[in-house]
Amino acid sequence: MGVYLIYKGFAEIYDKLMYDVNYKEWADYIENIFKKFNIAPKLIADLGCGTGSFCIEMAKRGYDMIGIDLSPEMLSYAAQKSKEEGMDILFLNQDMSEFELYGTVDAIVSLMDSVNYILTKNNLKKMFKLVKNYLNPGGIFVFDINSDYKLSNILGNNIFYEIGEDICYLWKNNYNPKNKVCEFELTFFIKEKQNGLYKRIDELHYERAYACEDIKSIAEQTGLKCLAIYNGFTFSVPQPESERIFFVCQKEIQD
Repeated sequence: MGVYLIYKGFAEIYDKLMYDVNYKEWADYIENIFKKFNIAPKLIADLGCGTGSFCIEMAKRGYDMIGIDLSPEMLSYAAQKSKEEGMDILFLNQDMSEFELYGTVDAIVSLMDSVNYILTKNNLKKMFKLVKNYLNPGGIFVFDINSDYKLSNILGNNIFYEIGEDICYLWKNNYNPKNKVCEFELTFFIKEKQNGLYKRIDELHYERAYACEDIKSIAEQTGLKCLAIYNGFTFSVPQPESERIFFVCQKEIQD
């Protein structure tokens, strides 16, 4: 996976950094995909669930959710948040390319470019095989990626920063066109409540860019049918400068 230090310090500030993510908008879009393809899932697994915000939003809408993430620290926050919201969500500490479920589910999602963190086509294929194995016939797999354009032209070889009262960060990126991997070098300074001093946290994250054709080919090699590829939060085809791309794959009923 493309995360080093596994969010050990990052987990405690993840939600603050994701303050501008509209989870209701994400949930609305996923539900619209369900409607478009005429499926009504009850049990959904979320690969790379982070601190569980999407799981909680979907649970509020009546879905039974399973959250899967590699980071125990992220899952600890997720469990606490779901408890505070009165939501009964199963969280599993597993790698999304090696996950195991207790049974099959009606749908699987992997959102907010979690799939880009899988750095090899071999591991991506392993994940798709597991997805197919744990989907009920007719079930769908919905996921998004940061596009090659975004990683190479917008994020790659750029520096971003933000200075706040409680959190400051420096985000330095380097994109390697040979292996299509973007390295995110993250440095955070977090103000501690006890003494007002700032704690430094350093992390390295890696995301790999994948061509849509490669992802479609790998999915279909594992027996999943690629139903659609969309420009982010729309039902239109991706453009050369699309930044976020969604995929909808299905385990066909005849399986």
